[in-house]
Amino acid sequence: MIAFRNFALRRGERLLLSDVDLTLHAGAKVGVIGRNGCGKSSLFAAVMREVEPDKGDLDLPSRLRLASVAQETPSLPDAAIDFVISGDTEVHAVLEAERAATAAEDWDAVAAAHQKLAEINGYDAEARAGRLLHGLGFKAETHRMAVAEFSGGWRVRLNLARALMQPSDLLLLDEPTNHLDLDAVLWLEQWLQKYPGTLLMISHDREFLDGLCTHTLHLNEGRAKVYTGDYTSFERQRAEQLRQQQIAFEKEQAERARLQAFIDRFKAKASTAKMAQSRVKRLAKLPGTEAVRAEREIRIDFAAPVKLPHSLLRLNHVEAGYGAPDGERTTILHNVKFGLEAGDRIGLLGPNGAGKSTLVKTLVGELPQLAGERTAHPDLVLGYFAQHTVESLHEGQTPIDHLREIAPGVSTQDFRDYLGRWQFGGDRAFEVIDGFSGGERARLALALIAWRKPNVLLLDEPTNHLDLEMREALAEALSDFEGAIVLVSHDRHLTGLVCETFWRVADGKVEEFNGDLDDYAAWLRARGSGTAEQGKRKAAA
Repeated sequence: MIAFRNFALRRGERLLLSDVDLTLHAGAKVGVIGRNGCGKSSLFAAVMREVEPDKGDLDLPSRLRLASVAQETPSLPDAAIDFVISGDTEVHAVLEAERAATAAEDWDAVAAAHQKLAEINGYDAEARAGRLLHGLGFKAETHRMAVAEFSGGWRVRLNLARALMQPSDLLLLDEPTNHLDLDAVLWLEQWLQKYPGTLLMISHDREFLDGLCTHTLHLNEGRAKVYTGDYTSFERQRAEQLRQQQIAFEKEQAERARLQAFIDRFKAKASTAKMAQSRVKRLAKLPGTEAVRAEREIRIDFAAPVKLPHSLLRLNHVEAGYGAPDGERTTILHNVKFGLEAGDRIGLLGPNGAGKSTLVKTLVGELPQLAGERTAHPDLVLGYFAQHTVESLHEGQTPIDHLREIAPGVSTQDFRDYLGRWQFGGDRAFEVIDGFSGGERARLALALIAWRKPNVLLLDEPTNHLDLEMREALAEALSDFEGAIVLVSHDRHLTGLVCETFWRVADGKVEEFNGDLDDYAAWLRARGSGTAEQGKRKAAA
């Protein structure tokens, strides 16, 4: 059980949370939600004892085994699978002791280590780590690669696997689906459903929250409240709570007005002064219900394209992949026949590493096709959000500086008006982006894309770092967009709202998928079962 009693938390001069009194019971799966900057990550830091509360108490069970995902991964020479195994510190320590004893030819110590491994189920550690790596998208041939050889996004996955490997009673996950593709998200959801401990999870993926959470912890304006149920249930309860609060406020205001009118009318007369005084006491005892303050609605838009031809972009019998300077070629996708017409809304599905990003880059023209033909209409205007787009923004520059690079000669006031519609109003337009959050950078990247008034949007994981409100705003803007859309996203809610057709990228082929996201999840499970059966047959042979 985790208990907050009169708990308050401050970051610098800013009071994030105050007067928090709540209890989270063992085994609960709790989604921690709230707008960016409300204190979610700081609350996690307090649970991990990295920061002290400003006031009150936070009670955790004694001997609590707590696991969380590290924010940094050193450039280690260790193999990926060994790095993950080290998350189980007890098993890792015994394995290290066994290696040292073997090297020293201390056979008594080796025997003791073997006995200890049997007692703590250490012999299946490599198999468990392998399953975690496989589920998070690591191919078998990468399990022995050094940690240092992986890119930043893949190191985030390694940190997640290492945290899942660690035996724990309380698991803290801060945006665990960032840097994952849809396949890995679906696998992680299934893994966490079986997790026996208490789960606290910050996420902006509403489908993920709905699939996991038994409770929702909402942080808002310095307060924290626990709701029973998943995110959708929270929305319903919250809406009803606000409705009842507004009704109570209006009723109280009417009562205040009636009492005050009586007081003003009769307080001066001696014969009625006593009655007026009783009304004064009643007025003072009214509870002071607050009016519901509507949160500022976030709204963005993609302007109508200047020109919108019917047939925009087509790949005919294309071989897609990578060519090396020495002439060697690596073909990922074969005989691709794929076209985009005005109004198309296509979601790309497929296992990790199957070639979704390769297809998108070939459509953009960033990757020249190895064979076949790419045909683009002369009036084609592409809006491309790549997985590295946010990182490609320029440190030391402001949002207006970024706009000036793509639109020289436009007035500063026009830039300010435009950025204001993307929530960079006032002085925010002149702030250097160095201090911007990941969500703010992603929003700026989308604003730069929208400025060009594209007629085709190619979006490869655009929602990383965006909060729930911004994701809803993006979904609404994409639904109103008049051009064509190709979307790769692990956010099932966004994909389901925006995409009308799906194409599957798998086994070197690109083909239309006849089904929805639930059908795709079922296909993935069947594919995984088939792969497992093949592996068993090979092992038996």
